[in-house]
Amino acid sequence: MIPISFSPADLHTILPELFLCGAAFALLMADLFIDAKRRALIHFLAIAVLAAAVLLTVRDMAAGAVTAFGGMFVRDVAGDVMKIAVYAVTAFGFVYAKPYLAERGLFKGEYYVLCLFSVLGMGLMISAGNLTVLYLGLELLALSSYGLVGFDRDNPTVSEAAMKYFVLGSMASGLLLYGMSMLYGATGSLQFDAILAGSAQTASPMMFKLGVVFVLAGIAFKLGAAPFHMWLPDVYQGASTAVTAFIASAPKIAVFAMAYRLLETAAGGAAADWVPLVAGLSAVSLVLGNLMALVQSSFKRLLAYSTISHVGFLLLGLLSADNAGYAAAMFYAISYAVTAVAAFGSLILLSRAGFDADAIDDFRGLWAKSPGFAFLILFVVASLAGIPPFLGFFAKLQVIVAALQGGYQSLAILAVVCAVIGAFYYLKLIRAMFFDKSETESAEVNADGHLRAAFAVNAAALLVLGVFSNGILSWCLRAFPAA
Repeated sequence: MIPISFSPADLHTILPELFLCGAAFALLMADLFIDAKRRALIHFLAIAVLAAAVLLTVRDMAAGAVTAFGGMFVRDVAGDVMKIAVYAVTAFGFVYAKPYLAERGLFKGEYYVLCLFSVLGMGLMISAGNLTVLYLGLELLALSSYGLVGFDRDNPTVSEAAMKYFVLGSMASGLLLYGMSMLYGATGSLQFDAILAGSAQTASPMMFKLGVVFVLAGIAFKLGAAPFHMWLPDVYQGASTAVTAFIASAPKIAVFAMAYRLLETAAGGAAADWVPLVAGLSAVSLVLGNLMALVQSSFKRLLAYSTISHVGFLLLGLLSADNAGYAAAMFYAISYAVTAVAAFGSLILLSRAGFDADAIDDFRGLWAKSPGFAFLILFVVASLAGIPPFLGFFAKLQVIVAALQGGYQSLAILAVVCAVIGAFYYLKLIRAMFFDKSETESAEVNADGHLRAAFAVNAAALLVLGVFSNGILSWCLRAFPAA
């Protein structure tokens, strides 16, 4: 048995996670006693829980690394910034989900409880200092996500997507767990810092390297990097849009944190072995994601393949295996999460009872009917495409610069070419909104006031945060200060 030291101060260190756990259970119990007509109260309480978690995180924001439970839990600036981003993106997802779920008879407290448990899992992943805690957080996120994807259980398309996600996700978790067991076998420790120290003196260097390969395969699957992307298009399209908006955004931040903790904090001594593999994953993701997105007519599938290409950009930041690269990758993960939740929010904006917006043709003629929202969706598309001065442009710029500084000029050139290709398929949506005429009423915006306001804030933030991107970037650089 591995001894675990404990002190009352440790509870203060993990206070945001303890609060989230207690609040999720409280909402689960409260939902049993709240009448269906008053279920909107659960929605507002869930958002209040996220707001309180932000306040708790900001109030005690770590100036440096603080550990708890003998180093199993690490609270640092990088973790706090990523958690705040996760809370904010999830809150937008809740606002987008409420009218969508209500119109389809799916407005139940379980949705919010599963999302909050997912957020709790992300928090553990972000602050893990130990393989056990990391895997616990990952499985809490994964199991909650499986339930969310299959939330509309009477829909055969949703059920199929949930089964695919469960089967393939279980396989990826097995690969990751097998890799972790090899790291433990080679170094005799579950602690990241001890694994890093023991990797140079291990009697089984081949076992350690093989463990890193399996761990990287698990990370690639959770991120949706090619060629481990097979689950992503079907799950994005098959799941309810309210669910896809959540699983396509906030978890990307947590998986980046997992990649950093495992590859740098634990396996940083083997960077010469895993960096070429990350370079290959990045190149394949950039090429395959963009080429497949070119031929999509479904906006959900287009966003899925676009996600694969964005993961390729994110991996560029990991290549240099230094703090500047990690800061750029963290900036990209946060920027993409904020943009992705807005992209799926635009689909919810056009959906209504009995109709789910999905095809690019569903956006046809939006400029003529709702010019304000067509303009806001243009902001989202421009950020995804990496057009200045939107947030997505500066995120792409940072990871490309990090790749250049790390000596990966060919990959940086490939990234620029793929960014140009990406702009082309996003132009299909712009053409549909501004230049095509709608032959149906599918492009009407009939959303409630809260959804309209949230989408306006989310889309406008992509421009404002782009213009003032140095604010977010400075926090990322503070999280990963130059040596």
